[in-house]
Amino acid sequence: MELTRTERKRLRQEKAKAEITIQKRKQARRSLLKKGVTVLILLGGLVLVGHLLLRDALWGGPGTRYPNQGNLHISSVEIPHLPYNSDPPTSGPHVPYLASWGVHRAPIPPEVQVHNLEDGGVLIQYNCRDCDSLVAELEKIAAEFKEGVIVAPYPTMKFKIALTAWGRLETLERLDPAKIREFIKTYRGIDHHVPG
Repeated sequence: MELTRTERKRLRQEKAKAEITIQKRKQARRSLLKKGVTVLILLGGLVLVGHLLLRDALWGGPGTRYPNQGNLHISSVEIPHLPYNSDPPTSGPHVPYLASWGVHRAPIPPEVQVHNLEDGGVLIQYNCRDCDSLVAELEKIAAEFKEGVIVAPYPTMKFKIALTAWGRLETLERLDPAKIREFIKTYRGIDHHVPG
C-alpha cells in the first residue's frame, strides 16, 4: 500500500522534527558536559588555592614561620622601605631581578634575596671566618639541586648558618646536612607570586 502525498509530507515532517529533537538533546548533553567540566575545573582551582593558603598558615614545616610582608617590587636596593621582620629576610619589598642560582662569593643584598625566595628559591647563607670546609660542605649540598638554591656569605647576621625560604627561617650553629636537605626539599620550587 502506497502512501498518499499528504501522508508522505507528514512523515517527512515527523522525521525532521525527530531529527531536530535528537540534535537538541545532543546539544543539551554537550552543554551540560561543558558546564560540568567548567565547574570541576573551578572547584579544583578553589581547592588548590585553599590548600596553598591553608598549608602556609597551618603547616608546621621546618624553620620558624614569619608573617608575610608582601611582595612589593622596588626599583633598586637603595629605595627606602619598611624593615624586614627577619634577618635574613623571608618576604617583603624586593627588586625586579634575581641573583643567579648557585654559589656566590659576595653577600647578596636583602632586596635581591627576597625576589629569589618569591620565585621558590632557598638561600643558604653563612657568617663565619676561616670556615672553608663548612662552606665547601654547604656548596656540595646546594650542588645536589640544579636550580632554586643559593649559597652565599651574609656577614651581618648573628647566626653561623641561615636557611631562608618564603616566610621561613631556619638557623644553625653547626653543619646539619639532613636538616638543610629537608628544608630545601620542603620549600624549593614553591612560587609565591600571590599578593599579600
